[in-house]
Amino acid sequence: MIQPEQLTEPTVRAFVTAVNGGDKEGFRALLTPDVTMSDDGSDRDVDDWTEREIWSSDGRMQVESESSGGRELVVDYSNSTWGSMRTTWRFDVTDDGRVSRFETGQA
Repeated sequence: MIQPEQLTEPTVRAFVTAVNGGDKEGFRALLTPDVTMSDDGSDRDVDDWTEREIWSSDGRMQVESESSGGRELVVDYSNSTWGSMRTTWRFDVTDDGRVSRFETGQA
């Protein structure tokens, strides 16, 4: 496993740290106002999805590996709804260090 503080991409590192720390405000500050996301190939409403899949279900990311300069991760993701699952995460990061899109799904 890769510890969050060892992740290459600073914005992705902050994203993982915010998720694992339950930091909704810090997480939201990392996102562009028009951020988009998909789960298993289907676009989702970011606020609804993150509330359900991360915040209210105690979501946690344990990073197995990273690629593409740290913008693609393989993660053991767990929450109280689904348990633990191996997932992929891909991030589009703007020049000012914010996430404009993230995609996740089963690995």
